[in-house]
Amino acid sequence: MRLEPEAPAWPSGVTRLRASHDALGLCLMKILSVASEVFPLIKTGGLADVASALPTALAAQGFEMVTLTCGYPAVLAALRTAETILPLPDFFGGSARLLRGTAAALDIIAIEAPHLYDRPGNPYLGADGADWPDNAVRFGALGYAAATLARGAAPAYTPDIVHLHDWQAGLAAAYLQPHDGARPGIVATVHNLAFQGIFPHALLPVLRLDPKLFSTAGLEFHGSISFLKAALVFADRITTVSPTYADEIRTPENGMGLDGVLRARGADLRGILNGIDTDVWNPATDRLVSAQFIDKQLVRRAANKAVLQKKFGLRVDPAALLCGVVSRLTWQKGLDLLLEALPSLRSHNMQLALLGSGEPGLQAGFRAASECDADHVGCAFTYDEGLAHLVQAGSDALLVPSRFEPCGLTQLCALRYGSVPVVTRCGGLADTVIDANPAALAQGVATGLQFMPVTRAGLEHALRRLADLWRNKPAWRRMQRNGMAMDVSWRGPAAEFAALFRALRPGVA
Repeated sequence: MRLEPEAPAWPSGVTRLRASHDALGLCLMKILSVASEVFPLIKTGGLADVASALPTALAAQGFEMVTLTCGYPAVLAALRTAETILPLPDFFGGSARLLRGTAAALDIIAIEAPHLYDRPGNPYLGADGADWPDNAVRFGALGYAAATLARGAAPAYTPDIVHLHDWQAGLAAAYLQPHDGARPGIVATVHNLAFQGIFPHALLPVLRLDPKLFSTAGLEFHGSISFLKAALVFADRITTVSPTYADEIRTPENGMGLDGVLRARGADLRGILNGIDTDVWNPATDRLVSAQFIDKQLVRRAANKAVLQKKFGLRVDPAALLCGVVSRLTWQKGLDLLLEALPSLRSHNMQLALLGSGEPGLQAGFRAASECDADHVGCAFTYDEGLAHLVQAGSDALLVPSRFEPCGLTQLCALRYGSVPVVTRCGGLADTVIDANPAALAQGVATGLQFMPVTRAGLEHALRRLADLWRNKPAWRRMQRNGMAMDVSWRGPAAEFAALFRALRPGVA
């Protein structure tokens, strides 16, 4: 968790848009984003980055997005001049209130409910690494608060659209069913279908859910409550984070048991590719790296590479191809395949700088590899924003061997920073990286490497291709510059969201 030291009262884009709309007698469309984490207040993964960047991107499209999140200690500490907009005297086991304020240039509504959120560390896990036993109530409360705002309970704020992120926000769509009269439009975004928020059906009364919703046509999933299925069934529109992933999740192989629901909602489902905040991720101005650079100054990346090698205890060697990893260490991310392929990596005089944490077995395996060969393998089993920037700015290539990947953000950062991404041909990885096949190289359009199948042999073949390209310096430099020239911002995705929101509320400016 990181706190932003200073925060202006409003993002400048929102301020300008408010002034222009006021002058014309118009009002901004109000979007309530509901997310369990938001950078830089609290972050465990890419969801936090999306929740942080999308409000600013949508401001340029004429929208006012407010983010509803849980009142974790870090969130409440970061809020400035917060005011109570709604007291909640009987809120899932205790009293609570909704606080509205600003933090890190974001407009935030936080649920101040100490009995649910005043806990140290990870928002989802206790110190023992296990889920908090009351997560169903904690995130059911998030959805309930969203639905309460959507119904107009807070006179100072009623949204036109409710935008739900992942399973943690999913029950909001159920709480708004059935409804009397007008209600805001509901958009649900699936960041990762593998996480569905499944809890015992005995919690229906605890969660204040209408028993009529517990059916195969509702939120029932194999006899349990599925928060994510509630969002998929009851939202007006569904998005996911890349076009290819939108296709993949409608198949039995990748639908995680919900492919039938998604096929039935096919007309309302679309893939909108994620972007990254190109102000935060800007190699020309990044203060978290040792040397800033642009595409015409790629030689300056060498300074970052040397610092990265030192920080990870690797041999400082400009000639070695330095591969970076910024990832959770899980089966999904294919890091077990990379662990198996380390002998191949070393045989090509490659080095590995791995940043991330996760499954104990994977951490133990990479730690042992580093202890046996510190010249070639260095690891930092943590999350560190500064190190993540340095890995992107100093690595020659970034490895993303995911078995499935809804979108992926690290490969977008790699493209932006001139690190050549090596990715599996799936989900958003397939949508964002142009493979360096002979035709793409001949046309000068390649930006990285894709590989299939997702096996040790497939990854080792990709590493051989990578080693060959490393020796072809003109082709390598061209790939780097191609990647840095790509638009990986939120500009295009924000325009797609804007069109989607306007279609749901055509009469709102």
